[in-house]
Amino acid sequence: MPEDYPAFEQGRHLLSVAQFDRDNLRSLFDLADAVDPIAQRQAVCTVLDGAMLGSLFFEPSTRTRLSFESAFLRLGGEVTTTTGFTFSSMAKGESIADTSRVVSGYSDVLVVRHPDEGSVAQFAQASTVPVVNAGDGAGEHPSQALLDVYTLDKELSSRGKAIDGCHIAVIGDLKHGRTVHSLIKLLSLYSDLHITLFAPVSMELPGGVEKYATDRGHHVSVKGTVVEAVRAADAIYATRVQRERMTEELANANAQGDLLNWAMLAEADNLEAILMHPLPRDSRPNSFDLAGDVDDLPGLAIFHQTDNGLNIRMAIFLTALGVSIEAVQLTTKQRPWKATLR
Repeated sequence: MPEDYPAFEQGRHLLSVAQFDRDNLRSLFDLADAVDPIAQRQAVCTVLDGAMLGSLFFEPSTRTRLSFESAFLRLGGEVTTTTGFTFSSMAKGESIADTSRVVSGYSDVLVVRHPDEGSVAQFAQASTVPVVNAGDGAGEHPSQALLDVYTLDKELSSRGKAIDGCHIAVIGDLKHGRTVHSLIKLLSLYSDLHITLFAPVSMELPGGVEKYATDRGHHVSVKGTVVEAVRAADAIYATRVQRERMTEELANANAQGDLLNWAMLAEADNLEAILMHPLPRDSRPNSFDLAGDVDDLPGLAIFHQTDNGLNIRMAIFLTALGVSIEAVQLTTKQRPWKATLR
């Protein structure tokens, strides 16, 4: 594990998937399993009573921000939040270091998303409390990769399979999609993976990410079409075109129609594959994303990913704050109310 990224544990920042090995990854997943009744709202927990989360999103976000904040609230904590640059002191010229030092004084843990790669690490350097990277430009998105691998493990297990030795297809904008970079690096902890890639021209996976996987003994191949990439894959991970990170001309040049639809899966003879996507999914015509006509297929797991994100982010907070599962159990009770439709 690189010296710049010490193992993720109590009192540590979570900045990169490089902070995990198989052992502490399994420990995090076990903790995520243990808090499932709380994540599912079958039980109420107050273990973080009095704890404060500082939620700093300097880039637009819906799912990630709400998932982190919901996870903290479900553990009994409180949340202060800010979104965008416009109303922040940074718009007045305050440095990242000053902002971090001030806000960390109000919080017990910070979650930070920033459009510039490396900025979250700068927050961490000045913070007096643990910082969790919620996405930094085209860099990493470690909590997304953790929930993706957690979901993949569950989906494969339900089919009597394991991640070790599996075939996963990764398709879409592989250059600008930080979720893909973190996912492939985290998956590289496993053994004997077959990874097939497809991306439009100028959106190919950075060579460094591919080398990271091949250096660890995995077989990575680039395919010329989506159908070739997804054929025989156990799981397919699709990601949208990151139009906000490129010119409109570049985004539209090679990204028209559907990235993946029912007909393509049928042509590949793989309608049973596990289908994953980090969301949001662009549902507009010619968006070059995962089509809606796959939503009734048995392997659709994109909403399992969002649900599992609560478990993983709860486990991240508990780990960073040094809270044991025994403490969670002592502060958990059955909920006295119901919130499901009849």
